[in-house]
Amino acid sequence: MEIKDVFNSFEKLHSYSFSTIDDGYPEIRIAHFLTYDEDGLYFQTMRVKPFYKQLIDSKKVAVCALIADDGETVHDEEGLSYFPPGYYVRVSGDVKPVSLEELKVKAQNEPSKFNPLLKDIERYPMMTTFVLHSFKGELYDYDFEKTNRDHKLERQRFAFNGASYIQSGFNINKDTCIACGTCYKACTFDSIIKGDKYYSINPSRCDECGSCYSVCPVNAITVKSPVEESERVKIGLQLKQYMKQN
Repeated sequence: MEIKDVFNSFEKLHSYSFSTIDDGYPEIRIAHFLTYDEDGLYFQTMRVKPFYKQLIDSKKVAVCALIADDGETVHDEEGLSYFPPGYYVRVSGDVKPVSLEELKVKAQNEPSKFNPLLKDIERYPMMTTFVLHSFKGELYDYDFEKTNRDHKLERQRFAFNGASYIQSGFNINKDTCIACGTCYKACTFDSIIKGDKYYSINPSRCDECGSCYSVCPVNAITVKSPVEESERVKIGLQLKQYMKQN
C-alpha cells in the first residue's frame, strides 16, 4: 500500500473526523484531506481556530472515516443489531505546519495537487496548511452478515515515514497448540486456519474479539494486551454456556 492508496480511500468518503487533545480532553471535528505526496497527507485550517492551536501544541492527530451500504442499522427480534456492509479507514500520527514558501515550491512541481491549497489561502488569509507526515493506520472492510462474501472481515494495517504498527489478529503458539479445534468452533470470523499439528490465525480476518482466546484449553493463543487469568476463565465459562444454549 502507498500513501496514494490511503488518500484515495479517504477521498471516497469526502469528510471525516479529526481528533486532537485540548487541555487533556479529546476534541473532534469534521474536515478532510486535500492532497498528498511522498511527504504525507495534507489538510488546512485557520490560525485563529482552536484546531490550529491543538495541532501546534500536540503535533499529533487521529483521523477516521466510515462508509456503509444504504440502509439504517436495524435490530432483530432479540434486539441484536444488523449492520449493512461497509468499511472504515483510520490513521494517526505526527503533523507539522507547511510554510507558504514550501507550499509554493510544491505547487510549482505538482500544480494540480497543490494549487488548490494556495487558492484557499488567497481567499482566506488566516488559512494555513498541515501535513500528516509520519503515521500508521488501517483499512477495515466488514460484512458481518456475509451478504457479499463468505467471511465477515478483511483488514489491512500500514505505516509510513518512520511510523510502525502492530499486525492485526491474535497468534497461536504452534509449540503449545494441540489442534483440538476448540478455537475453530468458537471463531465466528472464519479467521482460524486448520492444520494437522497446530492451528493458525489469518490476521486479515481476525477481529480480536477474544472468543478463541477464552476457550483454548492449553492457553496457546496470545493477545496484544495483558488479560488477568481470572478474567480469561470467567469469559470462557460465559462463552461455553452461551454455546450450549445456542
